[in-house]
Amino acid sequence: MTKTEKDIILPEFYQTCFQRQLTATQFITLKLLVLLLQFQKQVRIERLAALWPEPILFESRRRLQRFLVLPIVNIKQLWFPLVKHLIKLNFGKNHQLFITIDRTQWRETNLFVASLIWEQRAIPLYWLILPKRGCSNLNEQKQLLRPVFSLLKDYQIVVLGDREFGSVGLAQWLNIKHVGFCLRLKQVRYIQTEEEEYKRLNSLGLLPGMS
Repeated sequence: MTKTEKDIILPEFYQTCFQRQLTATQFITLKLLVLLLQFQKQVRIERLAALWPEPILFESRRRLQRFLVLPIVNIKQLWFPLVKHLIKLNFGKNHQLFITIDRTQWRETNLFVASLIWEQRAIPLYWLILPKRGCSNLNEQKQLLRPVFSLLKDYQIVVLGDREFGSVGLAQWLNIKHVGFCLRLKQVRYIQTEEEEYKRLNSLGLLPGMS
C-alpha cells in the first residue's frame, strides 16, 4: 500500500463532524477504514482486515467488526450531520429539493434507498435493507421517508418514484405530509378526474414531455 493517512480523501468538515461523534480511537479506526476502502475498492471484511496496519491480523479483524457494530455507527448519527451541512451550504431555506425513492435487489440483499437529486446525481440520504424479496409496501415506504422528511424539514420536498410506488395510499400519505410528489403509473391504471368517468391511462393519447 502506497497511500498514507494524508492521502485520505476526507474533507475537513467530514473530519470535524466525525470527531464530534467518535472517540479518538474510533476516529482513527474510521480513517484507516476509509483509506483501505479507497485503495481496495471493496467491502469484504476479510480482505480489509488482512491489510489492516497492525501486527496481529486476527485481532485486526475483531477490532474492525467491533467498530462496525458500534451503536454510534449508524446513518442518523454519522451521515445525517454531513448531509445537513452540505445542503445548508448549497441551498437556502424553503428551497425545493427532489428526493427519489428506489429499490434494488443485489444478490440476497433487497436495498431500499431515498436519494437527493443534485447536479444530475443521486446522493443517498437514508436506506433500509428489506427482510424479503420483491416490492416494498406502504409501511416500508413510510419507514424510509420519515427520517428524510425530518432531516429536510426546512425545505420544500418533492418525492419522485417509479411504477412500484404509484399507489393511491402513498400519494394520500404524502399529500397529508404536505409533500409534493411525481409517481409513475402503469399504462393499464385507471384514473378519474372530477365529474368524469374512470379512464385508462393508455387511452388518453399521452406522449413523453406532456404534462
